[in-house]
Amino acid sequence: MSSHTHVLSGRCRFSVSVLIVGGGPAGVTAAIYTARAGLNTTIIYKDFGALEKAHVENYYGFSKISGKSLVEKGLRQARKFGTKTIRDEVVNIKSDLIVETASKSYEARAILLATGTSRKSLAGQLSSLEKFEGRGVSYCAICDGFFYRGKDVAVLGSGAYALHEVNDLLPLVSSVTLLTNGDEPTVTFPDSVLIRKEKIMTLYSSMSTGLIKTENFQGVILENQEKIPLSGLFVALGTAGGTALARKLGAEVIANAIKTDDQKRTTIPGIWAAGDCIGGIAQIAKAVHDGAEAGLSIVKTLRTK
Repeated sequence: MSSHTHVLSGRCRFSVSVLIVGGGPAGVTAAIYTARAGLNTTIIYKDFGALEKAHVENYYGFSKISGKSLVEKGLRQARKFGTKTIRDEVVNIKSDLIVETASKSYEARAILLATGTSRKSLAGQLSSLEKFEGRGVSYCAICDGFFYRGKDVAVLGSGAYALHEVNDLLPLVSSVTLLTNGDEPTVTFPDSVLIRKEKIMTLYSSMSTGLIKTENFQGVILENQEKIPLSGLFVALGTAGGTALARKLGAEVIANAIKTDDQKRTTIPGIWAAGDCIGGIAQIAKAVHDGAEAGLSIVKTLRTK
């Protein structure tokens, strides 16, 4: 179960068979199946997600256990079978099955998205971000940055994921403003990026004048009533969740859930998804079931290649 390492453009790239993004019940269960099948398996996870502070009383075999303890037990079990676990933040996945963190990259034969679903929401008017998707609001700089060449845009976020989006946009656009919505930046951004830490009160828009009336994003209004006119807003809150990574790949996402078939394959070859990020009831039992199906499907697929 060895892996290979080589250096490309100053960045270490590691080659593995199965790369799982997410260390929760879905990802760990899949890893147990793939590792036991002899596949070189690596899990990359940043934290314990929604289970970090949860107490579990409805999962088979445990009358009561903390969510964090349950995840830790699962990770130990996966490592027992040879899975490598890495605490890091994934910021991008490419269609050629390359997974990138802030400092490393991993080349895989199969990738499983098992990041759970974001519990971070935006209150008030910002909860309507989705209605501006495709009309000024994007979740993928590498996908949509081309359409904002020479224009003023903003990135909504404050961490490594936001920095990755900023760096993708800088060569294309006229200017990038970082909107942290009240948060302090957790990484260092380029000097050319204007950082605004004020909370955002609302988005503002204009109505098109064509035969079909549509609202188009025009900018944001900060809590001090200042208007910041923008051509585009790229959302990169927190860490890159499963749906955000799927969007970057061009995988189909419906109602903020990654679309998969009955074997947990996404619409992109070589990419699987499991757990809360594919929708359905947000329960550990369901995530474990998804992970088992995905793991078995990956084993079957890689053994026939």
